[in-house]
Amino acid sequence: MSLTDPVTTRVARRGRAGPERAPPDDSPRVPAVDRAVRLIDTLAGSHEPLGLAELARRLALPKSSLHGLLATLVSHGLARRNESGEFSLGTRPLQWADAYVAQSDILRAFDANARRIDVLTAETVMLAVLEGPEVLYLACRPGTRPLAVNFRVGGRFPAAFTSSGKAMMSTLSEEAVRELLGRQPFVRPTRHSVDSPVALLRQLALARRHGHATDDEETAEGMQCFGAPVFGPRGPQAIAAVAVSVIKAGLTPHRRQELVSAVRQLAGQLSDALGAPPARADASAARAA
Repeated sequence: MSLTDPVTTRVARRGRAGPERAPPDDSPRVPAVDRAVRLIDTLAGSHEPLGLAELARRLALPKSSLHGLLATLVSHGLARRNESGEFSLGTRPLQWADAYVAQSDILRAFDANARRIDVLTAETVMLAVLEGPEVLYLACRPGTRPLAVNFRVGGRFPAAFTSSGKAMMSTLSEEAVRELLGRQPFVRPTRHSVDSPVALLRQLALARRHGHATDDEETAEGMQCFGAPVFGPRGPQAIAAVAVSVIKAGLTPHRRQELVSAVRQLAGQLSDALGAPPARADASAARAA
């Protein structure tokens, strides 16, 4: 089972600032760089190469401007051109992705600690951050089961239906949650998905009380996920969340409790590694006991 493009593409949209803080709105901006970033985003979001005319239409830019931008991106390996003259994303972003992984404390902590918890070895474990009303998956450590659930790194999903999203939102005030959701209608991925902000707030209250959140077939039929918040050195709001996803069939109450405790333990370890106040990191570990 896989949460990949068919679902995440349908709901993908740009959220607010994620793991890196966006510059203030009044900061000086370079229009050419803005156009280049929009162009790279468009190439990255397409499942097939795009011609110059289609790119001009999507970006509302003149072909003459795009031609120069594309030539520059191709020369730097950020885009590539096929024999038909169509463009797609180049390979250079892979180098940046590797550099980001190498430099990111939270990704290093996730990779190191997720491997050490034996209970989680067989299952898929994810690391996500909140970006606007969506979760953005930063890392996924696949399980050893033949029918493991897989999540696409870089994929997005509405936070209201995911255990990691709910875990992070449970550390926010009700007002902040409502602001995050905005006025957009709930487009439920499955018949089990939470159906309103009021119902979601009830789930968040339970998550806040128990220290973890649950996605019970809300993102995919037959799948259950348990997520816990990860805290940083400042503020009471979670900066990320970890979650474990399992096939629901055959999941016993004992195994469920094992997984919930393990994901709380992992969240506590990451919080500690990121410099969260001891009381906050210890709270996750205490709930895991």
